[in-house]
Amino acid sequence: MLTYILLLLVLAVAVILVLASKKPDEFRVTRNIIINAPASIIFEQVNDLEKSQKWSPWVEMEPDADYKFEGQKTGVGATLHWEGKKTGKGTMVITEVKPDELVRNRLEFYKPMRATNTAEFKLDIQGDKTQVTWTLYGPNNFIGKVMSLFMNCEKMVGDQFEKGLSNLKVIVESKKL
Repeated sequence: MLTYILLLLVLAVAVILVLASKKPDEFRVTRNIIINAPASIIFEQVNDLEKSQKWSPWVEMEPDADYKFEGQKTGVGATLHWEGKKTGKGTMVITEVKPDELVRNRLEFYKPMRATNTAEFKLDIQGDKTQVTWTLYGPNNFIGKVMSLFMNCEKMVGDQFEKGLSNLKVIVESKKL
């Protein structure tokens, strides 16, 4: 009987490893929203790490986490460090800016697991409105591939992005800048 249990366990692990090996080497999560405002107003929010705290879904989830700014709060080089029980520990640095078009960030996660990813906000002017697209992407290492078999990371992160974009829309459209 013990032999059958061990054989089933080995088979289950083998199936998990094979399925994980077939997952893509990169992950990408994207959400967007239309905001009734010019790109310049939205750009001020996504290019300013301090202002982004007002609409961040993670700050909303864990307002008591430790958030520290380093250097300037806007533009290339602006840096935010965070550490919390729910949000983990990490650093975000603005790495590229195209006024009223793009803000790209490097995200370094230290806890609960180490990872380096890229997040970006693209602004697409549509008449008197702006489409805001928030994307997170990066390498999908083997541990990430295994985790994706048991957790829907796309939905988890995507839900947070939707919340953040909704918060951003409310702030920008209500002129609570």
